[in-house]
Amino acid sequence: MLDSAAIETTPPGLPKTALRMIELGQRAVAVSAKMQSRTVAQATGAEYSLIDAATLTKAYASFWTGLATDPDKLLSMHMRMSSALANMWTTMLPGGASTEDGRDRRFADDSWSDDPVSKAYRDTFLAFEETVTTLIEDLTDDSRDDLRVNFYTRQALSALSPSNYLATNAAARTKMIETQGESVLNGLENLLEDLEHGEGRLDIATNDATAFEVGVDLATTAGEVVFQNDLIQLIQYHPRTEAQHKVPMLLVPAWINKFYIMDLRPQNSLVRYLLDQGHSVFIISWVNPTEEHADLDFSDYMKLGPLTALDVVRDITGAEKANVLGFCIGGILVTAMLGYLAATGQDRVNSVTTLATMVDFSDVGEIGVFIDDNRLEALRTHMAETGYLEAHHLQDMFSMLRENDLIWSFFDRNYLRGEKPAPFDLLYWNSDSTRLPRAMLLWYLEQVYLQNKLRQPGGLEMDGVKIDIRKVETPFFVLATEDDHIAPWRSIYPATDLLGGEVEFVLGGSGHIAGVINPPGKRMKYGYRTAASYQDNADEFLTLADVHQGSWWPHLNTWLIGKDGQTVPARKPAKRGKYKSIEAAPGSFVTAT
Repeated sequence: MLDSAAIETTPPGLPKTALRMIELGQRAVAVSAKMQSRTVAQATGAEYSLIDAATLTKAYASFWTGLATDPDKLLSMHMRMSSALANMWTTMLPGGASTEDGRDRRFADDSWSDDPVSKAYRDTFLAFEETVTTLIEDLTDDSRDDLRVNFYTRQALSALSPSNYLATNAAARTKMIETQGESVLNGLENLLEDLEHGEGRLDIATNDATAFEVGVDLATTAGEVVFQNDLIQLIQYHPRTEAQHKVPMLLVPAWINKFYIMDLRPQNSLVRYLLDQGHSVFIISWVNPTEEHADLDFSDYMKLGPLTALDVVRDITGAEKANVLGFCIGGILVTAMLGYLAATGQDRVNSVTTLATMVDFSDVGEIGVFIDDNRLEALRTHMAETGYLEAHHLQDMFSMLRENDLIWSFFDRNYLRGEKPAPFDLLYWNSDSTRLPRAMLLWYLEQVYLQNKLRQPGGLEMDGVKIDIRKVETPFFVLATEDDHIAPWRSIYPATDLLGGEVEFVLGGSGHIAGVINPPGKRMKYGYRTAASYQDNADEFLTLADVHQGSWWPHLNTWLIGKDGQTVPARKPAKRGKYKSIEAAPGSFVTAT
């Protein structure tokens, strides 16, 4: 295959562009073979696929059958579609009203309004998209099949947007002309790089992968790995104040991605913020599982994870209790652990903070289209061979939940305009996914996600102990975010009733990550809501809640101090003894691929 040196020494008479096209063509042939192999593997069931064609076919068949047997709905559909078609054509007439309100980021470029052809494509598409979306929503209910019809219809509509095609994207066409076709070749090269990186799967680059290095640009807060076992490294951070609160703090991140979501850059590091407020901070860094971890289940994650970490934190600090914070599935593990401690009569936790953590899985939102008994069996078959689920499956799933932001916006920039994605710490972390071990994932999906046993008294059994979170009397600070597409806030709100002790429920702005990593400062975008009491209906919370400007982080700090109140000399990681430094933070587990 030709390389850059060959291109630079192009023979006279053969343009460099032509030579580059030959080189890209050679790469395309190699990639197409990998794509074909992957497609065959998915079609034969040899490789796990998020989308089950049989289930999807059944969902749409049920929808159309129901529509065909209901004359009123069928008539309503025809009338709506006829009206919509008429409205669509009027947008193309001179002086026709635009259907775009300026808030759709797909059409933010001025060319969508300045270029008459692009404007016509945009307005016609938006009218069609709105009509079909409204129609499907009106004709479906909350059943799992109808949820799939809604979700995959939206995926198809998003794919049809004129912003995704060179012929209808004026900004991309203009750049092609200005660069004399160079942007098209750059886009093709970007596409091939992503396919090569995904070994035949389109692994869309959402950030500049060369812009950050963990331990250099991200996860830079000073600390030491003071303990490790087969599942975790425990980091103790160096103090940033002369005195610290007496009760230490243990952070339990999700193990779907790496722990450093809580320690990105100094200006948005939750770890550094807590240290600056005088907290003594420890954090778990989970291993990136291999086939050797296949048989570790959810109870093993509890025992080898936060329970063991609590022992170490107690031994190091001398404090009998700790404040524990859990994020996402880490918060679910912490909540279950508190049920386990309550059932076994252990009082080891001073307070609990959960971030974006569901306790009621009755309504999991759109993520439910990917998880059912059929997909569980497919996963079981797949992981019987591998011992784990590969990282990219969950990454693809989460991207599809926000397809216009996390798929098609990059499709436009990377491939149509030939640009490289900009550096973005959150998206760098988001793409730094981990594998998930077989036993843990299957147990979690079946027991917690599908059967919703976390909220059932005695429903879950952890290490042979039946747990009931209603018996947990430890104070809880529960954060949800309004636009969370992974952990819907209305599925987090029931914690106000299910937990047996004091609950401080806070509803932040934005989504699953941006709403959590929302530090104080000039660039802070989102406020939060609190209420003095909680009603049974989550929507009533919105009516009664007080709205606060600024980050929710200081509110958490005030709440934590209210559960502590005493200080001790700052605790520094030991240089000798049982828990002396093994290596400097962020440790080696976080960089393992």
